Amino acid sequence: MKQALAILRFLRDCAKRGERAALVTLTDVTGSAARAPGEHMAVAESGRSLGSFSGGCVEAAVIAEAQEVLAEGRARHVRYGDGSRYIDIRLPCGGGIDLLFTPAADRQQIDCAIAVLERREPLTLRLTLVGDMTAARSDEDDRTQWHDTAFIVRHEPVLRLVVMGHGAEPAAMLDIARAYGAEVVLLSPQNLLVEDAREKGMPAELLRFVGRVEGLMVDPWTAVITLFHDHDWETPLLLQVLEQRPFFVGAMGSMRTHLERQRRLLDAGADTGDIARVTGPVGLIKATRDPQTLALSIMAQVVQAYGLETASDHPSSARWSMSHPHGFIEQHARSDPGGGALQSSTIFDVDQTLTADARFDRKEEEAHAQRI
Repeated sequence: MKQALAILRFLRDCAKRGERAALVTLTDVTGSAARAPGEHMAVAESGRSLGSFSGGCVEAAVIAEAQEVLAEGRARHVRYGDGSRYIDIRLPCGGGIDLLFTPAADRQQIDCAIAVLERREPLTLRLTLVGDMTAARSDEDDRTQWHDTAFIVRHEPVLRLVVMGHGAEPAAMLDIARAYGAEVVLLSPQNLLVEDAREKGMPAELLRFVGRVEGLMVDPWTAVITLFHDHDWETPLLLQVLEQRPFFVGAMGSMRTHLERQRRLLDAGADTGDIARVTGPVGLIKATRDPQTLALSIMAQVVQAYGLETASDHPSSARWSMSHPHGFIEQHARSDPGGGALQSSTIFDVDQTLTADARFDRKEEEAHAQRI
């Protein structure tokens, strides 16, 4: 859930003010629904709230029910929509949702949950039908589901985006990533871009020379995007990133630029399997000509990859094999006929690939090109 940390902080802030608040959790869905099990709302006794379950269809009723739960001091498990005792509350999609109301969750457990997510570790909440809540770092096999009479909710750390580059593209990328709600970090040799990012409250570091960056740390919930026009900056930074485990690495440029990027990484000693993890040209829209469209295209691809990475049934063996819409730029430059992500651990003969790429006519090359 994207808002889990914000909702937990809402509960903590209410507790600090001495105001009681309820955590409301979606446990089950029948038919169609706007949200998936594991989503939350937080409702203060004043009626203030954060989060939603239906885009406005049941929120007023949920707030009223939460206030009753807080006044009574007892947990409730309530159905809305199809099969509910509330015949006047219906979901437009025709489905039904079950909500677990947990009044005044333990402050220590709220603080523990916040600390886990702020350390960028996965969080598991255990919510019982009698109103107890416990928080802990997730085990490998924890999933959002019922376990006996307790509902288990797993939350991943917030998506983080490390943007590297200079020019108009990084500026557009920062704006759309922040609007989405991702954590954003900028690395750029452009002083004005760094200053502007800092004024907007985003961490930013000025790159003073081509090379590795001290303290650059990424985790499995981080995506790295390089947006350089001067590609000399890329190679040492990509090498440093590929030594770690971001869930997605993407780079701007044309197909031909990406082939040259692969060659540089190979010459610098990068493992061929790691090179295959770099998606290029990055973005779902393949012929972008302005920074804003490119940023939207990249953000959509990153969010799609994050959804696959954090899905409960996503196999870990496929974790690092993300493909570009046109396929990895390898021997055949094509996608998997079965429709899945193309698995790869090697980069084939770069000269052979370059020869094949050279057979594309000018229109094909232009169609694949992005801003370099």
